[in-house]
Amino acid sequence: MKQSVRKLEISTRGQGLYEFTATANAWVEQQKMQTGLLTLFCRHTSASLLIQENADPTVRSDIQACFDRLAPEDGPYNHVCEGPDDMPAHLKTALTQVQLSIPLLNGRLVLGAWQGIYLFEHRVHPHLREIVLHLIGD
Repeated sequence: MKQSVRKLEISTRGQGLYEFTATANAWVEQQKMQTGLLTLFCRHTSASLLIQENADPTVRSDIQACFDRLAPEDGPYNHVCEGPDDMPAHLKTALTQVQLSIPLLNGRLVLGAWQGIYLFEHRVHPHLREIVLHLIGD
């Protein structure tokens, strides 16, 4: 059994979904494993990870709009010291996830035809986000 770890940095331009499937796939292929499990972990409390459709961009804009309705910036929040977008960002992260697990089979991630891996940035301003990739397998 082998293991490999990589820290991946993703620059965001503000709220939205940022696909990094190709980057994850390229790194996995470099590890030369045939079967295993890739775990992805987002090291932030105001951004999250999603596996979502990567064919139609309106899916991403609809997801963003839905989450903005669920956790609006003008909500009645007690935590306001980091700006009006911070508490909604924490709520959006709580409703999604900061960790994903994707199987590896025949040297490739087992994603569906229209599935992509996304960082979901919940803050309004640009950020540099860190994702840890951990691959274990043979």
